[in-house]
Amino acid sequence: MNIALPQTYLIGLCSLLLVIAILVGRQLLRVRQDEMKLIKLEKAKVGCSKDASQLYELASIQLKKRLYPQAISTLNEACKQLDSNEPIEAKALIENALGFALAAENDFKSAINHYKKALKAKKDYPVALNNLAFSYQKIKQDKAAYDTYKEVLSMDPNNQTATVQIKKIENRTNLKTQEIDEQKGF
Repeated sequence: MNIALPQTYLIGLCSLLLVIAILVGRQLLRVRQDEMKLIKLEKAKVGCSKDASQLYELASIQLKKRLYPQAISTLNEACKQLDSNEPIEAKALIENALGFALAAENDFKSAINHYKKALKAKKDYPVALNNLAFSYQKIKQDKAAYDTYKEVLSMDPNNQTATVQIKKIENRTNLKTQEIDEQKGF
């Protein structure tokens, strides 16, 4: 059974188009779901809510949609609405998300403060540590970033982000050499 070259080409092209159509369709469904959630939460006037979890849900959708100024406002309100009944993980999540939104707006110093608050609420939070180290890198504090990434690796030895960033910092600076010299007592 010989398939001619044009038939093979058409089968391959149709297969490729089918895969692309499926991927685009999935992405459209995700975006549509986020839009519907956002509309539902806005209609429910969650932005005026006193419930920190609802405010966090609204802010997470705003972050997905890259509506950073609105997310910052919503997350600040969520921080104010947190009460003592909320688990400490909730405060850590909200503070980390607020730091992320601020970092997206290039306000890295404020982001660092919120990442530190997240880590105060939950000490073993590698995502917040990675974000903190990234912010340190952005404000040119390579030593602090390096040390923070090392802390991430002590918690999670398989953390790819920390591993890659440590190598980048070592290549760009001489921090690894300094660390080895300090261990030898030089």
